[in-house]
This record gives sequence, C-alpha cells and structure tokens, in this order.
Amino acid sequence: MQKTWFPLESNPEVMNTYMGKLGLNTGLYRFVDIFSTEEWALDMVPKPALAVLLLFPLANVEEEHRLNQAREIEANGQHVGENVFYMKQTIGNACGTIGLLHAVGNARRIQADLVVPGSHLETLLDTTSTLEPEKIAEHLENDNTLEEVHTDAATQGQTEVVEDIDNHFVCFVQVDGHIYELDGRKQFPINHGPSSTDTFLLDAVNVVQQFMSRQPEEQRFTMVALAPASDE
Repeated sequence: MQKTWFPLESNPEVMNTYMGKLGLNTGLYRFVDIFSTEEWALDMVPKPALAVLLLFPLANVEEEHRLNQAREIEANGQHVGENVFYMKQTIGNACGTIGLLHAVGNARRIQADLVVPGSHLETLLDTTSTLEPEKIAEHLENDNTLEEVHTDAATQGQTEVVEDIDNHFVCFVQVDGHIYELDGRKQFPINHGPSSTDTFLLDAVNVVQQFMSRQPEEQRFTMVALAPASDE
C-alpha cells in the first residue's frame, strides 16, 4: 500500500520553517514568493535565484503533455548532465517535499554554505547523492525524521489540510549550463535548454509560462524561488 502524506502548502514561510528544521541555512538563503511572471515581480527576487518551484493544477491536458513529452524524449533522446540530482516520487502528496529536496540538492552544488554542516538535511543529501532516482525514493519512504518534519509543516499552513488534492509541485534548477524540470512523477529530468546563473530565473519563468499556456483559463499557479536572504 502506498504511503501518503499530507500535502504541503505553497507558502515560503512554511517552507523556510520546514527546511530550516532539517538544515537549510535560512540565515543566508530563503524561499520567497514570485508574484508574477512580469519583469517587476522578477526584479523583487534576490539574485541569484537558485531554484524555482511551481505549484500547478493537474488536468487532462497536463497528463497528455507528460505522455507525449516522454515519447518524444524516448524517440529522440536528450542531454541530462551527470550532476543533476533527481529522485522519483513514490509517496502520495509528497511532491512539495520532493520539490524542496530537488531545489536544495542541486543548488548546494552552486552554494556550498546552503546547508548546515552535520544537519539531517546534509546527511540525507550526502547519503542519496549517488543513488538512482528509485533508490532515493525508497530512502525517503524510510526516513522517519523527514516524515515527521513534513507532517508538522503540512499542518502549519493557512489552508485546510486535505488528503486528496489536484495540484502538483515541480522544481526548476540550473545545472552545468542547462535548465532542468524535475518532477518525481516523470520518467526522467526534462532538459529545457541552455541556461546560466544570470539567466536562470527568466529561463524558469519562460518554462512556467508554457505550463500556463496549456491551461489558459486556470488561475491556480504559484511560484516560489530559492534565493539569497538578500541580494549579493
């Protein structure tokens, strides 16, 4: 029987408390809202952004896109760098935690002081950094500390806690000059093309706009960035 957690809210305050308990150095790096895809909103995000999380509604059009995308990649191939940290999702409603771990696990290659030394988060990432995506998922299923802290975070949000949801988190990161979409439901990371530290935030938002264009009448899209606590 599949293990199921309570869903995590797209709320930077909750995310910072959650990841701070695990070992994110929240004195230097924090999750912040991205209020819009427009330039004024991107200018409010401290630079350089290290990761972007998108919460979006699941719908038939997204499922069709996921299947078509997988078929195209299987037929034509894609480049996935060896330094991309990617895991599968086997725990129900754990997409928020998967997204956060994707964000921090990849960003710490850029910012070595992102994670507190000796913390549970450092141990988790060090233990899983060389594992296959399915093995990382298996490790998470047996991580009682992670589950306990996740449960606490999921019940601290501003919305009512429910077990059945129709929203999903994905994470975007820049690794070795490419922007990747990391979604534990998909068969592999998705390479969305060239990127850099300077262009990453705009590159990520451009991909987010592709998600939005598939559901033009839908308003339930929220974005969060992992960024320095203040501009460097």
